[in-house]
Amino acid sequence: MASSTILSFLLFALLLTLSRAAEFKIVNGCPFTVWAAAIPGGGLQLDQGQIWPIDVNPGTTGGRIWARTGCSFDGSGRGRCRTGDCGGLLECQGSGSPPNTLAEFALNQFENLDFFDISLLDGFNVPMEFSPITGNCTAIRCSADINGRCPAGLRTPGGCNNPCTVFKTAEYCCNSGSCGPTTYSKFFKSNCPDAYSYPKDDATSTFTCPGGSDYMVIFCPSGSSLPADGYPTRFGRIAVSFVIPEA
Repeated sequence: MASSTILSFLLFALLLTLSRAAEFKIVNGCPFTVWAAAIPGGGLQLDQGQIWPIDVNPGTTGGRIWARTGCSFDGSGRGRCRTGDCGGLLECQGSGSPPNTLAEFALNQFENLDFFDISLLDGFNVPMEFSPITGNCTAIRCSADINGRCPAGLRTPGGCNNPCTVFKTAEYCCNSGSCGPTTYSKFFKSNCPDAYSYPKDDATSTFTCPGGSDYMVIFCPSGSSLPADGYPTRFGRIAVSFVIPEA
């Protein structure tokens, strides 16, 4: 009887974990406005220090969060962004245009683990930290001055492109046969060891946390460098406030 009760409790706890939405707190730590984007989730303007909380259903795959910069939208939510634009919409329905630093995740997958990463396969626009805030898991970040150090062939207004975006060859895009690190991917990896630097960089770039964990994605985390557009090149912690989008 006791073993049956314990088994029932464990099964209930597992079902509760599987059915619970994960909370993502998207934080703008940059000393300027960004337009946060999330799939699923949409998009929202975040001024310095503001937080956008979103709930993501268990079992979600292909999740993405990124910052857009240099945006202008009209009252209907249509406009354009210099980096990370998603079809000219404030509330994104699809992926952003390069360059953008990208947080990716899949929830409650193999052995009920969440898989998450920071990807530079769409290039880089702002520093990022992707931090589990429950589950005692590893926080990852990409906070180097990639825009300031970007190789000449990859430079673009507001960011640093990935070579696949620029050159569109199998060597950089890994779209046929095998591929390995290149001079460009080694540049990204040396600056951001936690992040994906080319499509087959899985071994050092994919991280896990127990299903049911909550997360924080921070644009321009404390200690980041950002040389562009006349903003300070280094900045520390700032006050934060929550922003809830209107229904």
